[in-house]
Amino acid sequence: MEPGSGYEFKSEIKGGAVPREYIPGVMKGLEECMSNGVLAGFPVVDVRAVLTDGSYHDVDSSVLAFQLAARGAFREGVRKAGPRMLEPIMKVEVVTPEEHLGDVIGDLNSRRGQINSFGDKPGGLKVVDSLVPLAEMFQYVSTLRGMTKGRASYTMQLAMFDVVPQHIQNQLASKEQEVAA
Repeated sequence: MEPGSGYEFKSEIKGGAVPREYIPGVMKGLEECMSNGVLAGFPVVDVRAVLTDGSYHDVDSSVLAFQLAARGAFREGVRKAGPRMLEPIMKVEVVTPEEHLGDVIGDLNSRRGQINSFGDKPGGLKVVDSLVPLAEMFQYVSTLRGMTKGRASYTMQLAMFDVVPQHIQNQLASKEQEVAA
């Protein structure tokens, strides 16, 4: 699916293999798994689920049974699909005196930032436009104040979501396993 396309559920059941009254249980099971996630408990986004077949028993089947079956199928399907963790990427604009430009750019780079452009502002100021993962922006205001003697400022807004680098995904997953143990 295309990034940002959301959740799509489709039933292609033919011939009554799964009675209609059980399909809401399948949908609920999928939606619960999506909200709880499979990678470190983060939600799963951009999912297309197609119910193609199934079976039921007149006595033992219930909406709850189909909900539980959908959860198991979702977990198995996501593992086979190779999920990727996403993180918020922020558009960060820093206005700084020219003498601190190198320090500001170096610090943004050390935060996994991508410098898009930099230019001039009146009064000998420079403006730096960059994209930086939100996880790297904690304590930025203190760092910026310290390196520029309080003379720089910045703004930050959500730009997009992007895939977390694999080594960071591995760290987050191992932390989640330690907490669960």
